Amino acid sequence: MAPPPPQTPTPVIPREAWEGCSVLLDINDGDRLAFFRLTTGATVKIGDKSCSLQPLLGRPFGSLFRVGPSGLVPCAATDASSQDDKARDGSACGQAQDETRDNRSLVDNNTAQTLSSEDIEAMKREGASGDAIVEALIANSSTFGNKTVFSQEKYKLKKQKKYAPKVLLRRPSSRSICETYFKKYPARIGFMRVDALSLLLSMANVGAYSDVLAVDMVGGLVVGAVAERLGGTGYVCSTYLGSAPSSIDIIRMYNLSSDMTSRIFQAPLGDLCSLQSAGDAPSVLSGSIQRDLVEPAAVPDESLQSSPAKPINTEVSDGNAQSMTVQPINMEVPEPATDHLNQDCKGSNGNSIAPKAPRAGKAPSPERMKYWGEHGFSSLIVAAPDHEVESVVADLLPLLSYSAPFAIYHQYLQPLATCMHSLQVSKMAIALQITEPWLREYQVLPSRTHPHMQMNAFGGYILSGIRIHKPDP
Repeated sequence: MAPPPPQTPTPVIPREAWEGCSVLLDINDGDRLAFFRLTTGATVKIGDKSCSLQPLLGRPFGSLFRVGPSGLVPCAATDASSQDDKARDGSACGQAQDETRDNRSLVDNNTAQTLSSEDIEAMKREGASGDAIVEALIANSSTFGNKTVFSQEKYKLKKQKKYAPKVLLRRPSSRSICETYFKKYPARIGFMRVDALSLLLSMANVGAYSDVLAVDMVGGLVVGAVAERLGGTGYVCSTYLGSAPSSIDIIRMYNLSSDMTSRIFQAPLGDLCSLQSAGDAPSVLSGSIQRDLVEPAAVPDESLQSSPAKPINTEVSDGNAQSMTVQPINMEVPEPATDHLNQDCKGSNGNSIAPKAPRAGKAPSPERMKYWGEHGFSSLIVAAPDHEVESVVADLLPLLSYSAPFAIYHQYLQPLATCMHSLQVSKMAIALQITEPWLREYQVLPSRTHPHMQMNAFGGYILSGIRIHKPDP
């Protein structure tokens, strides 16, 4: 009986933000989203106030902050719960009043508010909080009491976003990163929606101790999601066409550990195909679990160690909140492999503060390449919107082991239909199907639960199947 494979310790994911990690700041319930490399000298500009991110260090992910006179101040859980209870009680008490109250007599002529802008500025100079300013605006509004409960909540929310913005500290994950890019820069990730990304991982059967071959032309979103799901137990090889590797800089936002990052490789497709042509055909369902017995876990290079901090800030906005701006830093995914996420994050004294994240995508070792050439990969994921899918898949499928699943994403249906027909004719795969992801988001509020009024009805298409042995002619 063969001995069991060596147990790999499960990486411990910190629950608190630490110096040098990547964070996602959710400002005013998704009105603005910004990625930052968290350092003691990093700042975010909200409105006309520049706030230091130092209060975020050591705070658990999911913490809520408000913008105070001195910067970001943690919101107590009791304050948030009391505000929710107050809003719930006000909504319940106003249900009966709404039957006899409407907004037909209200005229927006800028005379209902008696508190002038000079008075508001004077309150700010005196150190009044944003919540105090909102309460003063409500008290000095002559039409607030005549509005419906729904209109009053909208008025409070609008003023709160302007004078008392809230900042939510979120952990960057596959879902949050994909949603952030899809909201503002969908073309940079091939218009891939979060449900399409999750379906790709599921159809490709990505799991622990897998050897995943990926063609990632969407900035590294797919490779990062695969590495996150593997959890430091498997390997992912990002292959590319030509001599220049594709940019996978989005991986820097995932906060992957050094062990997880060391299992991400980049290799040209020509090198993988040459190994396949020189070796024998891969065995059926090759035991990818045993590869840890063949080669120990890779040790990160010295280039992956500590180095100056790099901010990865970006801004996502829907254009509704005009009074608040977040200082953006380039989040572009350029065609060449430029390190746009590695700009120095300096404090007021000009010194770099925190180490940057380990770099992923080094070349695989000859032993690892030989293993892949003999046994093949356990699954394949393709996300290359700018390339011809049919020809790319014809070169990639022989690299898989027999009975290995694959999933191919494309923005349009016709390239996948052509590829599906080619695979059916060549008899290289079975269980071929084209899937269109469907996602509907609902608003859940008292007496007004319904689908969102503005949704994206398109999420691309996915071709999935299982590679089989091609019979001799």
